[in-house]
Amino acid sequence: MAWTIELEEAAKKQLAKIGKPAAARIVSYLEQRVAPLDDARQKGRPLRGQELNGLWRYRVGDYRIICDIQDGKLIVLVVEIGHRSSVYR
Repeated sequence: MAWTIELEEAAKKQLAKIGKPAAARIVSYLEQRVAPLDDARQKGRPLRGQELNGLWRYRVGDYRIICDIQDGKLIVLVVEIGHRSSVYR
């Protein structure tokens, strides 16, 4: 089972602001480590709280990738990308 990685417009803008080396590392992580998994939740962690409930996060260095995992369509929808100090605010 291969997962499709999709980015919301806000996530695309955030990825462009990060800088090329970190952005390349994030894209590589999603394509090489998350997409080929049988279960996209294997490498992620569930988020808690009112606003983040149901979302999952992946850690790439100092950056966090917030995703909505859609099992029925085999899609990992990237909602937000940011530095660990500000991504949850």
